[in-house]
Amino acid sequence: LKKVCKAYFQEFKWYHAGYIPTFEEYLKVALVTACYMMLSAISLVGMGEIVTKETFEWITSEPLMVKASSVVCRLMDDRVGHQFEQERGHVASAVESYIKEFGGSKQEAYAKFEKLVANGWRDINKECLYSAPAPRPVLMRVLNLTHVINLLYKDEDLYTNSKTKLKDIITKVLVEPFKT
Repeated sequence: LKKVCKAYFQEFKWYHAGYIPTFEEYLKVALVTACYMMLSAISLVGMGEIVTKETFEWITSEPLMVKASSVVCRLMDDRVGHQFEQERGHVASAVESYIKEFGGSKQEAYAKFEKLVANGWRDINKECLYSAPAPRPVLMRVLNLTHVINLLYKDEDLYTNSKTKLKDIITKVLVEPFKT
């Protein structure tokens, strides 16, 4: 939570200064403000004895799987939500940072993000299959949170516009199976 607050403060300073950070500067801060890393750690609470001090140390050390999941989250969110965020007055997104630093169009930025998201998924899958030093249920928790992000931001921002398709998805998954 301390990391998130510091990162939000950095975004606040950028916004009020009218500063568009480099893509690298942006990602360093925005991967934290996406809150995925914090959510991953918080999601372990209540999992029982399988989660140890070492597990929390692993997940808070920003391992490859969690960092890759954060990249998936942030870039998918920025790709579908940046236009709305800019219209309402928000810190520059990955799109603006990328275009400012590398030039090109939104479409070129989107194409780059799609490659980075694909690389993120590859890293997540590799960690799940081969090398992550955490219990499998913990890895599955991180993986499933990333699947939720994928659902929320695949084609449009269902998180911000949750009264549209997201409401229908939740109803189909959680309510309809239990109707008598």
